[in-house]
Amino acid sequence: MDHEEEIAGEKLKQLHVEDVTVQTNSPSIPSHTIDPIAEKKLLRKLDLRVVPVLWFLYMLAFLDRTNIGNAKIQGMTEDLHMQGNDYNVALFIFFIPYILFEVPSNIIIKRVRPSTWLSGIMVLWGIATIGQGLVRTKGGLVAMRFLIGLFEAGFFPGCTYLISMYYKRYELQWRFNVFFSGSILAGAFSGLLAYAISNMAGTAGYGGWRWECDCLAAFDIFIIEGIFTTVAAVCCRWLIVDWPETARFLNAEERALLVARLAVDVGDAKMNRLDKTAAKRIFSDWKIYCGILMYLGIVNTGYATSFFTPTILTQLGYTSVRAQVLSIPIFVVAAVMALITAVFTDRLRHRFSFCILGILVATTGYVILLCQSSVTVGVRYTAIFFIVSGGYMCQPVTIAWINNNMGGHYKRAVSSAMMIGFGNCGGLIASNIFITNQAPGYKVGYGVSLALVWMTALACVVLLLGVRVENKRRQRGQRDWRLETEDADNLGDDHPHFRFTY
Repeated sequence: MDHEEEIAGEKLKQLHVEDVTVQTNSPSIPSHTIDPIAEKKLLRKLDLRVVPVLWFLYMLAFLDRTNIGNAKIQGMTEDLHMQGNDYNVALFIFFIPYILFEVPSNIIIKRVRPSTWLSGIMVLWGIATIGQGLVRTKGGLVAMRFLIGLFEAGFFPGCTYLISMYYKRYELQWRFNVFFSGSILAGAFSGLLAYAISNMAGTAGYGGWRWECDCLAAFDIFIIEGIFTTVAAVCCRWLIVDWPETARFLNAEERALLVARLAVDVGDAKMNRLDKTAAKRIFSDWKIYCGILMYLGIVNTGYATSFFTPTILTQLGYTSVRAQVLSIPIFVVAAVMALITAVFTDRLRHRFSFCILGILVATTGYVILLCQSSVTVGVRYTAIFFIVSGGYMCQPVTIAWINNNMGGHYKRAVSSAMMIGFGNCGGLIASNIFITNQAPGYKVGYGVSLALVWMTALACVVLLLGVRVENKRRQRGQRDWRLETEDADNLGDDHPHFRFTY
């Protein structure tokens, strides 16, 4: 029996999810019968192994990326003699390599073990984070931020791609939001840990900000965080899952069931070859560029709140220590709202309305802050809850929505990286619109952010209308001619049988 399972396992390793797809969805072959009890058992096993470790590592990644906001109000700018827009430059520089290297990274991860790639790049940015805590000049800080951006580039799109390969389209949003909540809760932990170490100024001759970073227990410091991140990456190398067809935590029967259920979900939409025709299909797909605009508009809010919430709170009249504490409930509430949104968007099998709902909530907050001279400090503080919660209700849904509408291994890999990579230009914008001499009003910062969330709304409307029209065309058989083309076996979501979600 063990020998037979071994042989079955080796055969599965030679297959991809999409290789089974055509067989199970061919009109001439009966549908694969899936045992619902075995399927539930498999889902529980996946939920325990796929998402939790990635959630933990993503929280560390986001802490590494954004705790500079907490460090700023603990004295970093004074210690490094930063003036004017020097802080904005340190934020800005991170996004240049982060944007440029996301697509190449997701092409690489398709060809190697995700466990090796994701843990490897994490070790590298952990080392760079240690350097971030040791710098003595603003130039050194900028250099370390550049390296962190370079090495982190592949992590988020790689995790998004990996998670999407384990779940059906309407199972994905909840799992993705759980994973994504790591970044939201990082804001809460960052404030908590910054508060915990705010009295460490002078320890070992370092200012309090140098001890600002990312440990999940009782301390959170630039230097110790880098060590913690590196050690966590090495340990998690054996916990991060690989592709479904080679998943070592599943036996041969479970792998077969997983591949079969995914095949039923995606239909004939496969893209296992990245040739010229496939590349043309990918890079000419209007949905990807629509997704980039959706993500760019809303991710600006995510980064702006992570980078500037502590500063905004101090400028509302709170001390730096109290500002760290007051930032905690903002991100906790946002995480809860994001998870509630995920439950309903999967159960209702609908994405568009939840994006718009998040945008309306964030808009309420921005309008209040744009009129802040006529409202109390308490109302302004409440407005930040609206902005952060609304942004995080919408942001993960845009990612899952686009991912749901991409068919094929390579299509998902490249589209995820393009959307997240180029969409992170919103981070470049967020780094530069909160101008120091405009504090505490930040008219440009709030105004631009409000305009961008409504750009997201417009892009969502375009995507909704576009996919509905395309589904009707396919229903009428207007795309069936594609089955006669030479690349009929490599169409991805251009396959006439594929139906888009909205």
